[in-house]
Amino acid sequence: MSLKGKSIAILIAPRGTEEPEFVQPKEAVEQAGASVTVISLESGQAKTNNHDLDPGGEYAVDTTFADVSADDFDGLIIPGGCVGADKLRADDDAVAFVKTFFDQKKPVGVICHGPWLLVEADVVEGRTLTSFPSVRTDIENAGGNWVDQEVVVDEGLVTSRKPDDLPAFCAKLVEEFAEGRQVDA
Repeated sequence: MSLKGKSIAILIAPRGTEEPEFVQPKEAVEQAGASVTVISLESGQAKTNNHDLDPGGEYAVDTTFADVSADDFDGLIIPGGCVGADKLRADDDAVAFVKTFFDQKKPVGVICHGPWLLVEADVVEGRTLTSFPSVRTDIENAGGNWVDQEVVVDEGLVTSRKPDDLPAFCAKLVEEFAEGRQVDA
């Protein structure tokens, strides 16, 4: 499936995003033809982690939440990593940015601890999704239906549990981004 002409936002938190959950989805949508913008809390470079504690690589940040609008994008990717997800959900601009994608019914892909940001944005109620198992209670307390599956799609929301799920997650991301906005029946 081609994503030519599509603009995708991907989030990264300084010193906290899980590296494979950032790198692999970004590469998957770029290989499908999308233009990808890296968004963070701070400009410059963002360091990633592996297994939450081990240092990862360093990646350029294209823009910050203060300087960008969800209107400029066709889809959103939220990588995991418990440190990064926690930093992002504590930022009002990041939360508002994410919520706007749901208000506009644009496709969103979220993996691992990333659903914490969805809980904070109050967009989980009535949806079925998955995550890293420790986020289950947060999702259920927010009115979501948590399931233990490799990848789950619910009205344009693609979720997965962990780095082992990345092949299925990336394939579904490309598919949902190609489909575009969800249209009410």
